[in-house]
Amino acid sequence: MKPLIEVKNLTIEFFLKNGKLRACDNVSFTIYKNEVLGIIGESGSGKSTLASGILNLVQSPGKITSGEVYYYDENDKKVNLLELNTDEFNEYRWKEIATVFQAAQNALNPVLRIKEHFIETVLAHDSGRPIEDIIKKAEEVLKYVRLDTNVLEYYPHQLSGGMKQRVLIALSLILDPKVILLDEPTTALDVITQWYILDLLKDIHERLGVTLIFLTHDISVISGVIDRIAVMYAGELVEYGKVTDVFEEPSHPYTKGLLNAIPTLNDDVTQRKAIPGNPPNLIQEFNECKFSPRCSIFLDGECKGSREKTKIMYFVNDTKCTRCYELAERLTTVKTGEGA
Repeated sequence: MKPLIEVKNLTIEFFLKNGKLRACDNVSFTIYKNEVLGIIGESGSGKSTLASGILNLVQSPGKITSGEVYYYDENDKKVNLLELNTDEFNEYRWKEIATVFQAAQNALNPVLRIKEHFIETVLAHDSGRPIEDIIKKAEEVLKYVRLDTNVLEYYPHQLSGGMKQRVLIALSLILDPKVILLDEPTTALDVITQWYILDLLKDIHERLGVTLIFLTHDISVISGVIDRIAVMYAGELVEYGKVTDVFEEPSHPYTKGLLNAIPTLNDDVTQRKAIPGNPPNLIQEFNECKFSPRCSIFLDGECKGSREKTKIMYFVNDTKCTRCYELAERLTTVKTGEGA
């Protein structure tokens, strides 16, 4: 598989009055062409911050303090997006890398008709494009998301939550991007609508070959759609690999905890347990593994929770790696390396 986006040692920090909060801590991974990647983790794990870093949209008081984000164009030319100025980056943002923002209700301007959202988006990147062409393209992408073209004349308040979400997906497709970042695309939607949106995205991926990146806290919702999965905790990637490998044999206690919390139709729901404790305060300095206060292996005295050892990822096999050195050793470590 050819790489499309390569994130290397990306660190994003927020400079607050009471200290420095590292929301994205030395994250490295690769997104391949025509794949579907899921980035999961509970609220505050750094998923949305990571997406902002890839798009170079980190807002003050946040700042990208180190790392690179490489994009491979059609000719496999490698471009470091973080070295580009605003005008240069706009050549890639939305044309090559689009996004579907969290909370569709807030992402659409309530005083603009849907067609005006499409027109403004296209003209911001292609000021000379005729309005008639934009409307024609908007009608085309609305059909991709199974919406009638008369939706273009509606205001956002006239649409349901699911329809707004589909409008945002169509808006992300208007300039034919190669990759779409979807930040919690099914949040606040009922279960039936969630599955409808996911089925829709899967169909778009198969028909158009668009690379999709899901950012979500709900591992059960996206499990049947994604090819690979990246698990985030406290600003770090803690496990990364093919979704089948990760589900069948998780190699980090946090991933195990997430999977053990998912209820199924054929078991006793009372046996499902939430991960104990709370996520850590990211302003503090960590002297032990970030997950150690919530980790059964550490609490049972089977691991010392070395912070130094958790600063690298351990390859469990050729396609999966983990930050837990204890489980990696048990599962036979092949090699080690920075990031993923």
